[in-house]
Amino acid sequence: MIVLDLSIFPLDKGESLSPYVARCVDIIDRSGLDYRCHAMGTTIEGEFDELMDVVRQCFQALAADCDRIICSIKFDYRKGRKGGIESKLQSVEARLGRPVRKQ
Repeated sequence: MIVLDLSIFPLDKGESLSPYVARCVDIIDRSGLDYRCHAMGTTIEGEFDELMDVVRQCFQALAADCDRIICSIKFDYRKGRKGGIESKLQSVEARLGRPVRKQ
């Protein structure tokens, strides 16, 4: 299982980008993969091919009417590890001895 962080947006559509971000969040939501939106992107959990398909769909959705797109992805693969999104937060909370603020 991989935990992937995705940030994708157009540069040629002015100051407010939420309509374009919403397109991508809709694709991510419809994928059925576990995800968490945050202020600077979206964290998604899945298998490599599933995640790359979601990234491709997001890019294609924006490329339909955007001339310049910025996409940043990073991912964490840990062989045999399940429950990445939640377990990462739980590990930090255990070390802090208290919950952290979540979106």
